[in-house]
This record gives sequence, structure tokens and C-alpha cells, in this order.
Amino acid sequence: MTRTDPVPDTSGPGLGSGDPLTAGLAGLAADAPAGLLDRIAARRVHVPGPLDDLQVAFTDHGIAYLRAGMDEQAFTTAFRARFARPLLPADRPPSGLVPALRTGRLGRLRLDLRGLSEFEAAVLRAAATIPRGQTRPYAWVARQAGRPKAVRAVGSALGRNPVPLLIPCHRVTRSDGAVGDYVFGGDAKERLLRAENVDLDEVAALAGRGMQLVGSDTTGIVCYPTCGDARRITPPHRRPFRNLAAARAAGYRPCLHCRPAQPEPA
Repeated sequence: MTRTDPVPDTSGPGLGSGDPLTAGLAGLAADAPAGLLDRIAARRVHVPGPLDDLQVAFTDHGIAYLRAGMDEQAFTTAFRARFARPLLPADRPPSGLVPALRTGRLGRLRLDLRGLSEFEAAVLRAAATIPRGQTRPYAWVARQAGRPKAVRAVGSALGRNPVPLLIPCHRVTRSDGAVGDYVFGGDAKERLLRAENVDLDEVAALAGRGMQLVGSDTTGIVCYPTCGDARRITPPHRRPFRNLAAARAAGYRPCLHCRPAQPEPA
């Protein structure tokens, strides 16, 4: 008599087609959900802008990192030092990025600023409110960030800005008329400000006389020299002031747009 092996029964809870384990294993071979890669990796792209060799990294949450003057390897290394994500090349920049770099206005462009400390985020929010063509001193940013005595810490936070140009930390300057430090260097900072028609020469001349504010003797309002309102004051009516206390003593009130304030004691 010939012996025949039994045919395995695949209809029960073994490894047949109706088995949940088999179905689950088969599912592992399916294509990844659409957009999964963009949720775990960032993209890198070169973009035109006001500085040479701009590279930008972006995630599914928005623009995360921007640097100038780096080759791709250096940019990738710098990005990975701050973000725990792979970095892959992109075919094109995100919509709205190039216009934002050209005009200085974000529009609907999103920024991915996850990972910042509460203080760093507050500093960058303050810097983001400085209008194009204007500057504010570090002490002003410290006050707007809710830490009026943390002027040095403001400089450090701005130096760690992951998206300069988009958050315009180049518009934060020293009260003595110098442009101050910048992630891309002082020459680049000065070039960016002059391209926005900031009169750095007037600011430096005022600071050289110990003056930080400019008032209008017709309105009785005092401003930072680069404020839009200050730039409309005609020369015969411009009155320089050492600080807000001196302006108040002369009967002037602070501008509601640039909001100058008396520096806090250290």
C-alpha cells in the first residue's frame, strides 16, 4: 500500500489565506502611504536670494534651515548637527520661498521652528516684526521677548536663528551705531541693510554723538532713526536725543510704531 502524506488544512487558524498573521505580513510588502517619506526626511534645495549660494532645508511643516556660502556636504553636516532627520535633494523649492526671499515678506510660507527653546522662539518672534528697511537694537528685542535684561542672550539666540533672511535677524543692530554680529558676517549684514535702504551712515553719525533717537518738533514724537515715521521728518524739524528719558524730559512721547524704550539697567 502506498503511503500518502496528509494535505495541510489551510482553512483553520494556521497559515492559510484567512490567517491574520499572514495577512499582516503580506501588508508589509505594500507601498508606503503617500507622503510618509516627507514626514521622516527633510529636503534640500538651492535657491536664488540676496546672498550667494543659498541652500534651504524644509520638512512637511515648513522651512527648517537656511544657510549661505556652504557646499552641499557642509550644509548637510550643519543640518544634521541640529536636526535628527535624513536630508534628501528636492526637485524644486516650496511655493512662496523665492518671493519671500526677494521681498522679505513670508506671506503664506510656513516655517518649521520646532526644537527652539521658549526664549529663542520669543526672540525670533520679536525679530520677525521688524519691518523691512528698519532696524532695532538688541535691547528692544530683549524687551519685546519679555526679558529686558537679557541683551547678551538675545544676541546668542539670534546667532542660532535657523532661518535667517526669512526671520530678519540682520535688522537687529547695536545701539552704538555698529551693525553688530551676524551669522553670515558683518559685511553681509551691512549689504542686506543697505539694500533695504537703511541709512546706516546717519545711524552711525547719531551714535557717534551719543544720540540714539530722533524726534519731530512738530509732532512731539520720538523714534528710532530708521523708523518709517522718523524717515519722514524733514531736516529742520529733526531733534536728536540721547535716550527716551531725555526725550520725555523735553516733552516728547515715544512712537507707537517703533516703540522706543529706556534701556533696563544691567
